Amino acid sequence: MRIARFAHPKGMSFGAVEGEPGAGPDALTVAEIEGHPFGQISFSGERWALADVRLLSPILPSKVVCVGRNYAEHAAEHGSEVPKEPLLFLKPSTSVVGPRDAIRLPQQSKQVEHEAELAVVIGPPGARRADRTAAQRAIFGYTCANDVTARDLQRSDGQWTRAKGFDSFCPLGPWITTGLDVTDLEIRCEVGTTPDEMEVRQLGRTRDMVFDVPGLVSYISHVMTLLPGDVVLTGTPAGVSPLENGETVTVRIDGIGELSNPVVAVD
Repeated sequence: MRIARFAHPKGMSFGAVEGEPGAGPDALTVAEIEGHPFGQISFSGERWALADVRLLSPILPSKVVCVGRNYAEHAAEHGSEVPKEPLLFLKPSTSVVGPRDAIRLPQQSKQVEHEAELAVVIGPPGARRADRTAAQRAIFGYTCANDVTARDLQRSDGQWTRAKGFDSFCPLGPWITTGLDVTDLEIRCEVGTTPDEMEVRQLGRTRDMVFDVPGLVSYISHVMTLLPGDVVLTGTPAGVSPLENGETVTVRIDGIGELSNPVVAVD
């Protein structure tokens, strides 16, 4: 199932996206879910064409837990070693935006880069000190993410909070896909100024993660309780590069879909 969060003429809702995977917005509909999607899903009977609604970030997490250097080639491109244990950091919930929302380039940075990632969405009852089996059960679904990073500030600060934490630095979407096998999915990131000029910057597979998804969720849950709706970003493949004003960055992941965001400079 594909679970979206969307704005429509009557307000804002969660809904199930209906139609063939890979079909364009004109061929898809979204059926409104009563309340939230955690638990027994029931439908209100309302339905909209996907092209007539605005997709929002599929979840508003209490926290976004991120994993650094979880692909060996990405660690190497920054001259870093692969960590012996998962390297964790946090992004604030205020960094989360949805599909087509702008990534805003802050004046403080001269080198803002994309990082295409598989995102894990935690479901009820959450996870606390979970083993691998319990960690897998705690996963509600998966979405696309872009761990936008001010690389120059990351280097100068010596820690990552400011570089990773600006408003708009965590696009998520387009929806949450449930029941997906994520052991070997393609992750692709394209950047360009027009649809005809999109250039592939990142191309990797989830099988190349240093630490796999159940292991990451288990490890994090022994540090902090993961609540329903929390998001775990699982690391990025090699190929990160700067973003410029006027460009669009698109993250595509097999079995999920694509997440596109324009890039704009902050006055």
